[in-house]
Amino acid sequence: MTLSLYAATVPTFLQIVPSIGALCDKGAAWCAEQGVPEAELLQARLAEDMWPFATQVRSVWLHSAGAIEGVQKGETSPDFSDPPADFASLRAGIDRAVASLTATSPEAINALVGKDTCFRIGERRMDFLVEDYLLTFALPNFFFHATTAYAILRSRGLDIGKRDFLGGMKLKG
Repeated sequence: MTLSLYAATVPTFLQIVPSIGALCDKGAAWCAEQGVPEAELLQARLAEDMWPFATQVRSVWLHSAGAIEGVQKGETSPDFSDPPADFASLRAGIDRAVASLTATSPEAINALVGKDTCFRIGERRMDFLVEDYLLTFALPNFFFHATTAYAILRSRGLDIGKRDFLGGMKLKG
């Protein structure tokens, strides 16, 4: 069996992105139950030099749906604007990412194999083939930020586990 670029990326994004949305829902519920202001959890970090939860979640959709949109345009850049300020806005971003990924066809992604794309940070330009960008830059960043978002919530005492992160796995049969 040959594994296509689409199969190696979009279904994986669609497994984890909704899980991060569900974690946002659990975070909002936890804040309400504990009487903790949402901003406190949204700004929580694993370490002082790491981004807060809200930025980690935004990075999940930027390195999934945003990466797919970027390779289709031929260029993408990081978003350094302020992250969403409440769980409802984070959830809306997750929902937009799921809708965008769901609307992406295998043919559209597989047709990009061998084409050029770039990731631009200010004046710095990182040139890639589309498949190398998605597999060696977007996917690792996606998992880093998804895992960090999960770990922030777990470190704050939310009752979540690995199954909350893994989402809908594709089981045989």
